[in-house]
Amino acid sequence: MTPTKTLSPYLPVLLVDDEKPWLNSLSLKLRATGINNVTCCSDSRQVLNLLAKQQFTAMVLDLIMPHVQGDTLLPEITRLYPDMPVIIITGLDQVDTAVNCIQQGAFDYQVKGNENQKLIEVIKRAIELSQLRRENELLKDRFLSDKIDNPSVFKAIVTGNKSMRSLFQYMEAIAHTNEPVLITGETGAGKELFAQALHDLSQRSGKFVPVNIAGFDKDMLSDSLFGHKKGAFTGAETSRDGLLLKSSGGTIFLDEIGDLDQTSQVKLLRLIQEKEYFPLGSDIAKKTDARMIFATLRDIQTLQNAETFRPDLFYRLRAHHIHIPPLRERLDDLPILLDYFLKIAAAQQGKKVPSYPKELLLVLENYAYPGNVRELKNMIFDAVSKHSSKTLSMDAFRSYLKDIPVIRETSPKLSEDDAIFSHLATLPSLKNSTQLLVQEALQRAKGNQSIAAEMLGITRQALNWRIKKEEKKI
Repeated sequence: MTPTKTLSPYLPVLLVDDEKPWLNSLSLKLRATGINNVTCCSDSRQVLNLLAKQQFTAMVLDLIMPHVQGDTLLPEITRLYPDMPVIIITGLDQVDTAVNCIQQGAFDYQVKGNENQKLIEVIKRAIELSQLRRENELLKDRFLSDKIDNPSVFKAIVTGNKSMRSLFQYMEAIAHTNEPVLITGETGAGKELFAQALHDLSQRSGKFVPVNIAGFDKDMLSDSLFGHKKGAFTGAETSRDGLLLKSSGGTIFLDEIGDLDQTSQVKLLRLIQEKEYFPLGSDIAKKTDARMIFATLRDIQTLQNAETFRPDLFYRLRAHHIHIPPLRERLDDLPILLDYFLKIAAAQQGKKVPSYPKELLLVLENYAYPGNVRELKNMIFDAVSKHSSKTLSMDAFRSYLKDIPVIRETSPKLSEDDAIFSHLATLPSLKNSTQLLVQEALQRAKGNQSIAAEMLGITRQALNWRIKKEEKKI
């Protein structure tokens, strides 16, 4: 996809007024607040033609104009374009007129003589509403048709899983908004890959700038993101442009957001809300138009309960939320990922792509993957590095897993005070418990006795003896 100039909002705001100086003034003030995609129209006769040719996020419409009055256009506009908020402006402060406009579908009614900042805030609210409506329509369209418009953008995220596909559809729906996005998921789940894909989808003209802020204190965060002036502190012999400036017109991705201290959280909250920041040593605020994406593997709700993460920051940075499911919840991706990483590992190591025994997938399916896709990749790369025959040996995988409990996440999680049978009124006999455990292992191993024996920590011969013993009783 060819990058285009970064505009905010993605669809323009239409300003309609016969007074050109007023249009120019409002347009400049909107641009100063970051709303730089504005179309001005001083001839009310052209409004319906403009709307027919171009989609708009919102519209500001003067009520009293020559040729075609605003109150004549309003009912026609709200009938044809019901999802586009229309803000009526007029020099007359009349309650009856305001009520009539609202009844005809206007989003709001503002008097020209009032403070311009109030009108700008109304326009911002109208943009947010319009974007939300557009996202909902896009989501509905994608889910009903089950389509992905830009599959090439997601090529680095190897999956065939339905829940992952739904995330791709969601990302396409929110790609062109400027609201913050929070990506959550366990370590190794691919949070940066998702952030990069979202940036590519947005077609923003600037760069994608990833920053891992784990361990940043307030000074490191300010210097890295905001930069500093020469002489701002001891050793600052030259000025430094921060990463926010580097990401102008693009996307800045802040990973490990859950590790920020309270002071840094306050600075980040202001950055998100005001889209402005102060370089160290400067009292002149700088504006940023960078899209902000955040990620964390920590449970922010738990951090809020512990009062180490500000609730207002949490709700502000997660205007959109993408939660990446762990690998153990999408085991249908294992065959695809195994083939994918085998090809990459073999190519990097100058080897032929090895085949693998069918038992390998059974072993991999019964592991919990605390390190997710990254852990699987490392496991496969290590096995290929040790590979020397036609078929990939399972020894490297067995060596990796031998000291790690091969247990699925869906199995009971035990604490020191818990017991597996604590909910039972009477305990099953040791004999019955053994039978149930053997049956469960065979089910997970899909009938493969070698794999089931490994799960149970016994030899295949011992397992075979138990199975035959039970068969004789039948």
